[in-house]
Amino acid sequence: MITLPIKRTTLSQPARKLKALALTALFCIAGFAATPAMADDDKAAPAAAASTEKLDNASCESCHDGKKGKLEAQGADGAKRDLHAISNERYGKGVHGNMQCVDCHTEITDAKAQHQKSAQAKKPDCIQCHEALWDKAKKDGLTKEKARLGVVVDNIEAYKKSFHARPNKEDKTRVYATCNECHDVHTFDVAPEGTVRRTDNRLNVPKVCGESCHEDQLEEYTSSIHGKEVLEKKNLKAAVCSDCHTTHAIANTSAAATKLTITHNCGNCHEDKFKSYKGTYHGQINTLGYANTGKCFDCHGSHGILPADDPESKVHEKNRLKTCQQCHNPKKGLPEATAGFASFAPHGVTDDFKHYPQIWIASKFMIGLLVGTFAFFWTHTLLWFYREYKDRKERKLRPHVNVEALPEEFKGLHYQRFPLVWRIAHLCFALSLMTLTTTGMPLFFPNAPWAPVIIDFVGGPKVAGLIHRSAATVFGLIFFWHLAFVLIRIGRDWKNFKIFGPHSMIPNLQDLKDIVLMFKWFFGKAPRPVFERWTYWEKFDYWAPFWGVTIIGVSGLMMWFPHITANYLPGWVFNVAMIFHGEEAILAVLFLFTVHFFNNHFRPDKFPLDTVMFTGAFTLEEFRREHRVEYDRLVKSGELAKYLVEEPSRPMKLGAKILGFTLISIGLTLLSLVLIGFFGHL
Repeated sequence: MITLPIKRTTLSQPARKLKALALTALFCIAGFAATPAMADDDKAAPAAAASTEKLDNASCESCHDGKKGKLEAQGADGAKRDLHAISNERYGKGVHGNMQCVDCHTEITDAKAQHQKSAQAKKPDCIQCHEALWDKAKKDGLTKEKARLGVVVDNIEAYKKSFHARPNKEDKTRVYATCNECHDVHTFDVAPEGTVRRTDNRLNVPKVCGESCHEDQLEEYTSSIHGKEVLEKKNLKAAVCSDCHTTHAIANTSAAATKLTITHNCGNCHEDKFKSYKGTYHGQINTLGYANTGKCFDCHGSHGILPADDPESKVHEKNRLKTCQQCHNPKKGLPEATAGFASFAPHGVTDDFKHYPQIWIASKFMIGLLVGTFAFFWTHTLLWFYREYKDRKERKLRPHVNVEALPEEFKGLHYQRFPLVWRIAHLCFALSLMTLTTTGMPLFFPNAPWAPVIIDFVGGPKVAGLIHRSAATVFGLIFFWHLAFVLIRIGRDWKNFKIFGPHSMIPNLQDLKDIVLMFKWFFGKAPRPVFERWTYWEKFDYWAPFWGVTIIGVSGLMMWFPHITANYLPGWVFNVAMIFHGEEAILAVLFLFTVHFFNNHFRPDKFPLDTVMFTGAFTLEEFRREHRVEYDRLVKSGELAKYLVEEPSRPMKLGAKILGFTLISIGLTLLSLVLIGFFGHL
């Protein structure tokens, strides 16, 4: 704009006319001069529009096809960066092939050098675009037709939580890896499912991961059995990076959850090996959700896995002990692995006699023991229930005891069957066994829904192991205390002790006769037999812990101190010990919480609870009914009086009922959990 200085003076009429003509001429000149410039601006808008309209893929490829030399652009930091060389032959056949470049590159509005970019437009955003497409599909009710979009959005959600989506430590403005850095839509393209190029892309995954970011891992992978199968033999079934680390949910490999995921992913290919691994202590802890025991890659390696017969392999027989010592060493809080560790069979199975004969024999022996035990006792239980219920219904049980015939001082008295010390020992035995069941069965059935809940509740497998071994110690101490006590008592009165006498727990010929008579009674072929102080089923209950403590105790000690065991014995003993320990524990739990509970609490004549083990005494009527031979013997010898005691007080009886029902409830709960785990395992 031109400003003319005008002095304000009074002009004559002719002068004013002359001034007006001069100003008019000036404006005409200015307008004429301005007209060409305005015309050029009017042409600029259509020209720009035409330029944008011409930004189709062909226009972009004319520069970005890589045939005109290296293309570079200056970044925000002033440094130059390479631009993509686009292969329309591959890009055009990908899932994005029907899209224009500017559909993603919305920030580019002009084809001139360096491009004119809209300040409002964002750079290409795969996430925003796919999420918008899925939202539209949901809005239009096309989720079934466009289900693949939903899968992509799920992958996006996984990516957002992944390690790749975190800000790069070296450059906070960037993430570790974007969608395009892995998929590379310009050159590597995103091929449709089921196409040949899709399979080609799979074989290229290791290079995509390794050449851009993970060079060291790629170098190690290249020489591995997986790498040779993929890169040299083009084996589509061999593992690539994404098979182990997942595709979009890439996480920090030092995290426990990631270790568990990678271990589980090994099983996607090595199903049989993974199944056998899960049967070991290492695998059981892993299945429970904890990563503090040996995993596949701890033994075999991660990126540089070699065949087991390769001398450089970590699991080669010459290197195996050293591999075990990576975890089993004092620095990790464990005693150092000894020679026997190397011959442990981490993938040993029970159905392969040729390769694992010891494991096969141990398994078949324990299965036979379980089947034989429960075939007899569950049949015995069912028949007993049927016969006793039938007799009770016909009111043939509970014969009357003529208490009036006894001396006056015996009226209202009870027979003391168990002294206080035995009742305390029984209670400690029961509590320790229930504790052992609670902390041990989650390992035996780690896939059961309740197993990780229990382990988490007690504070994890390490705490559970400490509790388990403490309960085992209590159980063992009570057992050996009882054994010593009995031997001392027998030793003090050895001359009068009768091995097969009424006070002895040694099975005798009469027990066999009683079993036969009992089955005859079951079928109505004979009257109900009468018994001495100890019945045949009570003797079985008594001797069962001797077998159980031997089997469970010895196998447990072997696994508790593996470095000592492996110093003298081969590694397969751990496989056998685990079978004996677990199967015998199952036998004990099922027997105690079914057969033992029935014999003492659940049969019709006892239901719902027998409190004699808690109060120590029962009525003379019950004594005569349950142990008629002993009752008659004591009456005949005149010794009955010294076993009679006052009736337990009301608080004592109430406390006995509360304690009894509590223990039964715990036992039945544990039984239910074990059955859930057992049938779930099947």
